[in-house]
Amino acid sequence: MKALSHRAGRAGLAAAFVAAAFATSPAQAGLFEDDEARRAILELRQKLDQVSEQSRTRQAEQLSQIATQMAAQMAEQQAQMKRSLLELNSQLEQQRGDNARLRGQMEQLTRDIAEVQRKQTDITQGVEDRIRRMEPQKVTLDNKEFLVEPEEKKQYDEALAAFRKGGFDRAAALFGAHVVRYPNSGYRETSLFWLGNAQYAKRDYKEAISTFRTLVTAMPESPRAPEAMLAIANCQAELKDAKAAKKTIEDLVKAYPKSEAALAGRERLASLR
Repeated sequence: MKALSHRAGRAGLAAAFVAAAFATSPAQAGLFEDDEARRAILELRQKLDQVSEQSRTRQAEQLSQIATQMAAQMAEQQAQMKRSLLELNSQLEQQRGDNARLRGQMEQLTRDIAEVQRKQTDITQGVEDRIRRMEPQKVTLDNKEFLVEPEEKKQYDEALAAFRKGGFDRAAALFGAHVVRYPNSGYRETSLFWLGNAQYAKRDYKEAISTFRTLVTAMPESPRAPEAMLAIANCQAELKDAKAAKKTIEDLVKAYPKSEAALAGRERLASLR
């Protein structure tokens, strides 16, 4: 569009010069020679060329200014874009850092919660263990069911374990302490029985006889009573008191005729005659 405008301007300007050059009277026109006409045309062309050159120069300057301005604007836009990108990258890095810190805090919080839960579980377990240690426990022994304290059961189990391992001194001490500490315990008859056996194993025959007699006298209906009477007879035999041993076996057979201890006692009588 600018080129068309420029050509149109040049054509109008040339027409104006031509009109001006020939706007003379017919009389004056005849005075011009051909050379003068050519010179006039050449001058006119030169002027047109000068005008065109000046126009092109101005247009070039304007275009250069516009290009400079556009370049400056583009440079500014690029700079602004770079600043925006840098700022965005900075924000992204900050966001990544914040996210990393948040993840770290969440992980630490998860560990803290797990630790608290573990401690709570340990505390609960500890409380339950203490309650179980304090609560009476149900025990079945010699076809008899009864309740015992945890410590009571623990001491009995330790005494019995010592006896089974051959630690008769320790077993006698533990069973003796158990009988004294828990006189009304459901373990009493069994503790007396094993205490007598531990004393017999230690060859404390008189102590064993006393212990077994306590069992028979206090609990004649106990399934351990026939065995205790047979054990008394054995202790008497070890003390070379055959008469007392025979009498004890006779009492055993009379009191508990169908017991295994009575059968064994009858066999024992033959060796005492």
